[in-house]
Amino acid sequence: MRAKTNQSRNLTTRNPAGGIAFALALTVLAALPMPAGAADADRGKAIFERRCTGCHALDIDKEGPRLSGVFGRAAGSVPTFAYSDVVKKSGVTWDAPSLDKWLTDPDAFIPDSNMAFRVVNADERSSIIAYLKQIQAR
Repeated sequence: MRAKTNQSRNLTTRNPAGGIAFALALTVLAALPMPAGAADADRGKAIFERRCTGCHALDIDKEGPRLSGVFGRAAGSVPTFAYSDVVKKSGVTWDAPSLDKWLTDPDAFIPDSNMAFRVVNADERSSIIAYLKQIQAR
């Protein structure tokens, strides 16, 4: 282990309050929210639970289909859910870009799809998508 130099000793012994202030500043910075645009699955889970669970669940069909394992799945392919014909015939496979378009404006992405809900905020969409991506098929 390297011995402290006089210079590093001087920084901590001359101004111990400065070291405390620096540690406090790091703590405050660590507690700040993630920058805009950063997809976060934990944040996405909270948004999903607040905004999506009125119509969707992970493991059961509700007004909308179950969403567990949605990544890589063909649109309209959950056998227990009654999709519209346009969704069944859309040819869409769910991935980040297709989910982003879908959540932005479902009717523009797949017209007459029977989903009226939109997620206007791009950061919320990317967080929801990050959450859905980590959910494994159950």
